[in-house]
Amino acid sequence: MRDFKDKVAVVTGGASGIGRSLVTQLAEAGARVVLADVVADAIESTRAALTERGLDAHGVVVDVTRGESVDALADAVFAKYGRVHMLFNNAGVGVNEARRKMWELHPKDWEWAYAVNVMGAVHGIRAFVPRMLEAGDEGCIVNTTSGNGGIYSLPTTPIYASSKAAITSMTEVLHAQLLAIESKLTVHALFPGPFLVDTNILNSDRARGDAFRVDGNAPAAYVDMKALAASAGLAFQLTQPDEVAAMALDGIREGQFWILSKLGKSDENLRRRTESILARENPKLP
Repeated sequence: MRDFKDKVAVVTGGASGIGRSLVTQLAEAGARVVLADVVADAIESTRAALTERGLDAHGVVVDVTRGESVDALADAVFAKYGRVHMLFNNAGVGVNEARRKMWELHPKDWEWAYAVNVMGAVHGIRAFVPRMLEAGDEGCIVNTTSGNGGIYSLPTTPIYASSKAAITSMTEVLHAQLLAIESKLTVHALFPGPFLVDTNILNSDRARGDAFRVDGNAPAAYVDMKALAASAGLAFQLTQPDEVAAMALDGIREGQFWILSKLGKSDENLRRRTESILARENPKLP
């Protein structure tokens, strides 16, 4: 898909960070955009900023951890537009897990991150893809993953890394299954980067539902990106959300499954991991 004009695009997690940048750039390219998010105030501020510029944007409150909420989103979008051409399963959360061992993390931390990062995309695929296939239009599904887990797992983030490993594998399977039926839908794995992306993901706990909150725990304190880089032993360098969105749209236009920057250390980490597997060598500490 090279032309986004008049295409209907749905972006989960669309009211902040990478999602907001995707919504903005899609609208600028002429798409009719539905920004879906769990934070109503953020939806309204993003939608208002776009409509003030004369851009087409529609906001829907959705909780991607609940299949019925995503079903309702799909019902609303198809009722309004009749078609969906582009689905961005972008909603994601980060857990305050740095400096804690895997066995010290509460089950609800795991449940919440997987409910958003993995099951959120599962619900999106289940709710939208059958109707997109039935329509028979050219289209795409973009799943936001991460180099952390999708390529190489940082030992300081077991929950986040493993959730992104899961979404990467799931995206590969979806690509293969749609190829097998000669669908007009393309599938894309978006790896934000090449460096830490300057978003509010470390403040995700503010939107954590009661069902996933550890009893007695207030929302986790915000940890800034510099502190996260230090905890993971990474050099502190940021990528802006607009850069990721531009890379995503270029990747869709070029039909790239792996939407991944050549900068940073992704290639080095992927090569080291692959060589270790091929040599049957035990992984080493980074």
